[in-house]
Amino acid sequence: MRKHEIEQLIRSLGIGATYRGYHYLVYGVSLCMDNEDYLLSVGKLLYTRIAEAYFTTGSSVERDIRTVIRICWERGNRPLLQEIAMYPLHARPTAGEFFDILANYLNNQLRTEACL
Repeated sequence: MRKHEIEQLIRSLGIGATYRGYHYLVYGVSLCMDNEDYLLSVGKLLYTRIAEAYFTTGSSVERDIRTVIRICWERGNRPLLQEIAMYPLHARPTAGEFFDILANYLNNQLRTEACL
């Protein structure tokens, strides 16, 4: 269920599954939702964990994540990204900011649903 919600949000931001970074993003957001410590060290912890899961390198994960963030910012649903960020985005978010925005938004959604 949660994977579906993550994928739905990422697709609504204009990022399709044809990008390798899409799959890395889905997995990375899931990790960040479970353990916010990943947000403290995106480059060393998060990218390494994603790379291990997908049998690739951390630098490849970093590049592909940057690509999907750029796609979202330049051609995607920037108004939705602004809305879920809950603060003004004057420039394209960093990878850490992007993971934080998505994980925080989805965790808030889950908490809201649990209260209903």
